[in-house]
Amino acid sequence: MFSNGQIIFGILFFIVFAIIITYTYRKDLNLHKRFYSGSIWVLLAFIGFILFITAIKFIFR
Repeated sequence: MFSNGQIIFGILFFIVFAIIITYTYRKDLNLHKRFYSGSIWVLLAFIGFILFITAIKFIFR
């Protein structure tokens, strides 16, 4: 399906991409703490909403 070159490229691309994303996140960590301090509540509300919709789906099945 994939050649050896494509598999090697995909693995190397993933490794380099993960390193760059981690470096960039670490560099901007102070900005994230200052400007996005309450964003965990938005994430929890979104997950709760999805769970609520799923529960309704299974209740009215």
